[in-house]
Amino acid sequence: MQVHYFENGLPQFTNAVLTIGTFDGVHQGHQQVLQQLTDTAKKIQGESVLITFHPHPRLVLKQTYQPIQTLTTLEEKLALLKFYGVQHVVVVNFTEAFGNLTPAEYIEQFLVQNFRPHTIIIGYDHRFGANREGNFTLLQEKAAQFGYQVQQIAEHILRSITISSTQIRAALLDGNIHTATELMAHKYTLIGKVVKGHQLGRTIGFATANIAVTDTHKLVPGNGVYAVTVCLPKHENPTTFTAMMNIGVRPTVQGTNRTIEVHILNFDGDIYNEELQVTFHHKIRDEQKFANLEALQQQLQHDKQTVEAYFAN
Repeated sequence: MQVHYFENGLPQFTNAVLTIGTFDGVHQGHQQVLQQLTDTAKKIQGESVLITFHPHPRLVLKQTYQPIQTLTTLEEKLALLKFYGVQHVVVVNFTEAFGNLTPAEYIEQFLVQNFRPHTIIIGYDHRFGANREGNFTLLQEKAAQFGYQVQQIAEHILRSITISSTQIRAALLDGNIHTATELMAHKYTLIGKVVKGHQLGRTIGFATANIAVTDTHKLVPGNGVYAVTVCLPKHENPTTFTAMMNIGVRPTVQGTNRTIEVHILNFDGDIYNEELQVTFHHKIRDEQKFANLEALQQQLQHDKQTVEAYFAN
C-alpha cells in the first residue's frame, strides 16, 4: 500500500477506482466498503484509491458538526488499511477552504483533475462541498461529462457503518472491550508519551508509566483497570509486554485529574519521554476507592494475578 499526501503531489493512477471517507476506526462496516473497492479495481484492472481526510472534518467544521472523539489516529488508520488490500491511500489536509469548495469545484478541480477516476464508489448519503450541498445525484449527473462511473455503497452497509461507530464509542466509554473488539474486528489502541507522574506506585511495589495521549481528540476508554499489552513502536524491534492499566482519578489518594497509568509486568527499564503504544484486551474491574494504601496494594497484587491468568489462557 502506498500512502500519498495530497499537498506533496500525486502519481498518475491507472483506471482509478475511488472511495472517499474518514474511515475512523476501520471497523467491520468500513471493511465491506474496502472489499467492494478492491474487487471493483481488480475487475477493471485498475488501481484502488482511498481518499481520507486529516484532521477529521468534524474537528474543522465545528459550526456544522457536533464534536467527535476519534477511534483512530491517522497513523493507526494507515496501519489498519494495509491489511485490506488497498493499493493507494491519499491523505488530504482538510481545511475550511477545502470544505468550502463548491460541489462543482470539488468534482472537477479535486476529483477529476487529480485522480481522473474510472469509478467513484460512494454512499447515497455522501455530502461534499460548501454547506454539504454536493451529493450522490450530482456525481451521477456529472459522470457523462467527465467520463467516470458512479457505484453506490449498499444502504445496509452505510447503516452498519453509522451504527457500529456509535456502538464502538459507547462500548469503549463503558469499558466493554470485548464488544468494541468484535465490532472493529481488531483491538483498540492508544499511543502516548510516557511522562513524569507522582511516582506513588513505586512506594507500594507497582511502578507505573504515566501516559499523555498524543492525540487529544482520541477516545480514551472508561475508567477502570484493564489487561493490556504495550510496546515501544519507534524502537527498531519493538518488544510486546503484558501490563495492567488504570484509567481514572485515583480516588484512594484523593486524586482529581484523570490519569492513564500502566504497570508493565516483569519490566524495570527507563522509558520516560518514550512513545508507548497500548493495546486493550480486557477490563478487569471498575476503579475503586480503598481505605488505605495497604488495601490498594493488596488489590493491585490480585489484579496482577488476574492479568497474568488472562494472558496465560
